[in-house]
Amino acid sequence: MLKNLYAVFIFFIFLAIYYAGSFTRIPFADCVGFVHTVELGKYATVATAITHFLYVNTGILIKDITGLDAIAASRLLIVGSAAATVSVIYLTVKSITKKEWVSITTAFVFGFSFSFWRNAEIVEVYTYNALWVSLFFFSMVKSFTENKKVYIILSGLFLGISLWLHIQNVLMIPALFVFLYYFKEEKKYVYSSLFIFLFLFLAINILNLAQGLPLNSPYTAEGGRWIQETFKKTPKQYLIDFVQSVAYLVYNFNIFIVFGIIGMIQLYKSDKKMFFVFFTAAVCVYGFSTFYAVSDNYVFFIPFNMIFALSIGYGLALPKYARLKKFSWLCLLIPLGYFAVYKAAFLTEPGRKFHEAKMYKGGLDYYMLPWMNNNVGILEFIIEKKKSPDPMHWMINGARDYIELLKSKGYTEEEIKKL
Repeated sequence: MLKNLYAVFIFFIFLAIYYAGSFTRIPFADCVGFVHTVELGKYATVATAITHFLYVNTGILIKDITGLDAIAASRLLIVGSAAATVSVIYLTVKSITKKEWVSITTAFVFGFSFSFWRNAEIVEVYTYNALWVSLFFFSMVKSFTENKKVYIILSGLFLGISLWLHIQNVLMIPALFVFLYYFKEEKKYVYSSLFIFLFLFLAINILNLAQGLPLNSPYTAEGGRWIQETFKKTPKQYLIDFVQSVAYLVYNFNIFIVFGIIGMIQLYKSDKKMFFVFFTAAVCVYGFSTFYAVSDNYVFFIPFNMIFALSIGYGLALPKYARLKKFSWLCLLIPLGYFAVYKAAFLTEPGRKFHEAKMYKGGLDYYMLPWMNNNVGILEFIIEKKKSPDPMHWMINGARDYIELLKSKGYTEEEIKKL
């Protein structure tokens, strides 16, 4: 009972943190497209790589049920699912380690990790997706640690649902198969899990095929050539990608990386089956996210970051680190670390130049601080006819459509600039 109370407390703590730092105006990237879709209120009927079927439909459903506007409904979905994900991380680590202080510390370390925190502050699909992926991880851990057979079935269910949010989650299918193989003696539960997963997976194709879309439609986007570009990189570009992926990891987990590595090694020694399930998922997600040819590839690491956070918890739980319990409160200082690095960047010439070059969307504030309150808004940018040094035609077109929709509802340009 007590562990559930801690999960509830963690949920409300991060709900408050994420809400306090949430965007003041609709940010750049794909945010305005999602808000526009929710504002239109037309439920998605196809599931392609960019429609994010379950995400937009949940946003519209919240808007319809609560009467909130599209921005408020989207904020509620994002912030709520992000806070819930942190609670699930806590419960998962608790199931593995049985140690309260380790579980709470790990939850805060993950909750404060830059990539996840940033996406809890903007209108994006990734925190809602993270919630279902975290439930997938939670179910697999429960199957190993508590031998509760129903979690075998839930693993297939949660991964299947997550595919309706983001098709990137196909990368974790090999991990599901490895997991089910280890429980092959539990045939009834394994077959049920596999059937539910395959039904949800194939239903995506059936939905699209019924509307005349090609068989590969769940994995493609009109005009998108990201996969093709990924395989056209030079060896030097691949090396740069890898170095950048390590930099992401450092910025997300700072000194706790040490415990993540220790946790991986220890899990391999003590529970090879669980290790290989999560190692399979980690390698597939990390490899794809590292080399995928998009500018904002940091968001694709979030499922890997969840796995790494579980590893951090496993490392911290080792008996030799028990004395660290009295220092565990230091994880609360992680936000100060982002601020310190942000301030340090202004002391360098490249940092100042980068800030000036990216000032149109907030400069270093946008790139180095996870919170987004008092941010530069895309609608304000478009209405004031500002120019961007970076390609952003898809954002501009989406923002213009949303502006016209708002004007048709009686909003003035001055009112829209504040949204």
